[in-house]
Amino acid sequence: MSTYRGTKNTVITIGNLAKDPEVRHTSNGQSVANIVVATNRGWKDASGVLQEETEYHQIVLWGKLAEIAAQYFVKGKKVYIEGRLKTRSWEGQDGIKRYTTEIVAEDIMMLGSKPDSAQGSHQPAAKANSTPAAVQPVVETFEGDSSSTTALPEEEVKVEDLPF
Repeated sequence: MSTYRGTKNTVITIGNLAKDPEVRHTSNGQSVANIVVATNRGWKDASGVLQEETEYHQIVLWGKLAEIAAQYFVKGKKVYIEGRLKTRSWEGQDGIKRYTTEIVAEDIMMLGSKPDSAQGSHQPAAKANSTPAAVQPVVETFEGDSSSTTALPEEEVKVEDLPF
């Protein structure tokens, strides 16, 4: 007898925020944020001309992730989003059934240059079910064409400063 194990629905995207988050609260007080992440793709066509294409991804963040996005995410910032695809449908005012596919975020991280220590800012990295003690900001640094990812030293981040 075999057991159906299925496949995991996981999407990872890295791109730039196309606009500031739109945050609202459900009737029971839970935070929900909608963000749009733009990703680019470049290639040369058959004639050797460089072509570019931009895709815009609709992303939904719930609970603590929505609150973090509301506080830290701004248009133009580079972000890492990990989540799952979710298709939903509704009937429009014209009676036509419509569909949309979104990414429901389960893990988020701001990417980019190292924060300015004089300003005391830090960049959040969070999972939907993480506890504050387990979260450590991650910063991607760029030097020339090479890049590396490094964790900020623990002494720079105080648990009471974490927004979640």
